[in-house]
Amino acid sequence: MSRGHCILSHGFESGPDATKVTALADAAERLGWTTERPDYTDLDARREISPVGDVPARLRRLVDIAAGAVARGGPVVLGGSSLGAYISAIASLQVPTRALFLMVPPLAMGPMPALDAARVPTSVVHAWHDELIPATGVIEWARARSARLLLLDDSHRLAAHVDTTARAFAELLQSL
Repeated sequence: MSRGHCILSHGFESGPDATKVTALADAAERLGWTTERPDYTDLDARREISPVGDVPARLRRLVDIAAGAVARGGPVVLGGSSLGAYISAIASLQVPTRALFLMVPPLAMGPMPALDAARVPTSVVHAWHDELIPATGVIEWARARSARLLLLDDSHRLAAHVDTTARAFAELLQSL
């Protein structure tokens, strides 16, 4: 019997087999959770919409997938990296979500709403040296929500801390 379902969204110009979301899926599955990693590469390629593809369609796809998972029963945890973290947070306002795991979340995404999320247990992993999203704004966003925050000596890709992020995700799941 599954403890719940984790939907893990990759970042822009990445894919469902990306290193970080794969590591999170492995950590969740070891703890008895089912996982799903939607593919948004078709939407990310739509540069005529915006420099980061079709973000509204990405959000709709995630909301539809999450609503289906909620309808099947059991808690749903949303997680993602960068643009995947952004849509996970916004989707949590539209679909019952048990917890959020946000890696290097953007605070703004062009004409889309500012980063917001349901008031659920939230863990944020960010990089001190993120070249795209300054840590100071993310620190303040996490503080305002009393979110668990892990700051790492890394850049936006968190490439040097894949295992650390997977452990942080496992800790969030174990706390539920």
